[in-house]
Parts: sequence; C-alpha cells; structure tokens
Amino acid sequence: MSRETHLAQTRASQLKAKALELGFTSVGVSKAVELIEEAPRLDKWLTDGMHGEMKYMEGHFEKRLDPRKLVPGTKSVVSLLFNYHNPDLPLGGEGAPRISQYAYGKDYHHVVKWKLKELLKFLRVEWGQVDGRVFVDSAPVMERAWAEKSGLGWIGKHSLLISKQRGSYFFLAEMMLDVEIAEDQSVLDHCGDCTRCIDACPTGAIVKPYVVDGSKCISYFTIELKGAIPEPVAGKLDNWVFGCDICQEVCPWNRHSERHNEPAFSNKPELLAMTRDDWLDMTEDVFNSTFKDSPIQRTGFEGLKRNIEFISRDRSNSFL
Repeated sequence: MSRETHLAQTRASQLKAKALELGFTSVGVSKAVELIEEAPRLDKWLTDGMHGEMKYMEGHFEKRLDPRKLVPGTKSVVSLLFNYHNPDLPLGGEGAPRISQYAYGKDYHHVVKWKLKELLKFLRVEWGQVDGRVFVDSAPVMERAWAEKSGLGWIGKHSLLISKQRGSYFFLAEMMLDVEIAEDQSVLDHCGDCTRCIDACPTGAIVKPYVVDGSKCISYFTIELKGAIPEPVAGKLDNWVFGCDICQEVCPWNRHSERHNEPAFSNKPELLAMTRDDWLDMTEDVFNSTFKDSPIQRTGFEGLKRNIEFISRDRSNSFL
C-alpha cells in the first residue's frame, strides 16, 4: 500500500468517526468528477418544465454537474445523511392539517450546517490546512446523485435516496474538500418491481419510475409555488399544508427507519396541541410564535393560510 493510499484511508476513517460522533447517520466519499450521466437527464427535466416556478434550478447548469467548477480545487465530495424520522407524530385531532415530519423542529439548514462546520474545524485540526465548502440544500449541488455515488443508498422510483439499512427519512449534506479521501463504492438499486410510491401519489407527480414532475408534487404546491394553487389539484392535497411524506410512508424500506435522537428536532408542544380550529383561526402573531426557527417560515404566514384555506373548502376533505 502506498503512502498516499494509506493517508487517504486514514482520512476517511477519521472523517467518518467524527461525523458519527456529531450525529450524522452515514458518511460516504466520492472522487470529484463531472456527473456526465446526469447531464442529459437534468437537461430534459428542465426542458420539460418539471421544475415549475423553481427558476433557480435553471441556473449554474455546469456547476451542478461538476463540483470542481462550483468549488475550485475540490478533490473529494463527502456526502452525509442526518436522520429526522419522527414516527409517532400526533396529528392534532381528526381532520387537522398535516406537515412533513422534518418540519416539526428547528430549521434543519441551521442545525445540520452547524454540525458540518464543526466537522470541518476538526478536519483542519487533524489534517492541517483544508480548503472547501459545506452545503445543506443551499447550492447547485446534485446531492442525491453524489450520495448514491458515495454508496449511501440508491435513488428510488420517487427520486429520493433510499438506504437499505435506514430507509429515506434523512437530510442530505455535502462537503467539498481539496484533499484526497478514500472513496466508497456505490450500491445496487433495490426497488425491484415495487410501485407503491407511484401508486400512492395523489397528484401523479411520479410520472414514471425515477422521474418526478416537481411542478405536480404536493411539496411544490405547498412550499415552492407562490401564486394560487391550481384548481385541478383541489381534493388531492390529502390534508397536507406543508410538504408531503406519502411516497415515504408507503415505501417498504422505511420499515428500517429509526427514530431520530436530535434534540433540535424535538416536537414543539404548542404545535402538537393545535386542533383543526386552531389552524383555521391562526393569526400572524401565532404563526410567528409557533413557527419561529422552523422550516415552515419558508412558506410564510400568507402561504400557509393559502394552503389551509385551499384544503378546507373541499367538502370531501376530512378537514371540514
């Protein structure tokens, strides 16, 4: 074994041990290269308008595909998973609105990014000068492609990353570093003939296996879309007012998901206690108090009220 290979393996071991200590679920490493196979898929997805009003997806095409263009000098891409699974969430009584599991605690951007910065500090102490950047859903990074390439799982038919050991209830994060770190090997796709996620999607957003039309997704309608929710979607939101977990709820691999142990993602008592009427009568002051430091701030008070009103006027919906 060469000195360089031994050093790369030592770095990988130190990196992974510290990441797990900080609370990350899994860590994988890939060599920084251009994602050639992703280029035509991304181009077609954009050309077909599947990004809807998410115009930011159109920018930085080359940087999305090549981390060395996003962060010059990058040699290794580190992918990390951070669990947020919260399996026993009360729904606030019969007919109350639903929000995605990840939105019950503090905003994951801040929580996970702080841990990434702590990890980077540790690496600089152990390895000397290390240049690079850390990302949590905040830059033109093909995070699922890198996580798959790094052996953390495979991209399922619902386009989310699935781990055979841990399911899919986790955030993805990345570090782009200018040092050589031993690479991990990708794993096989284990979706098989299963189509539960496709069959369960109320809006038909999973247009075919491994292709999701983002402009038809409930998460898009309730978070990304800034205008009125299209009328053809009426009766199909299934009580979701922020995000959607349906494709994950039906995925057989999530039987392996374990409850998170991150204090920052603990449920807010006042949020769990909200009844159907509390949601309907919510004021802006209550919104700001209840959802302080929450991902739900992203949709804003008016956006959340729009979503609540949209599902409440459908008389076939249990929300009434």
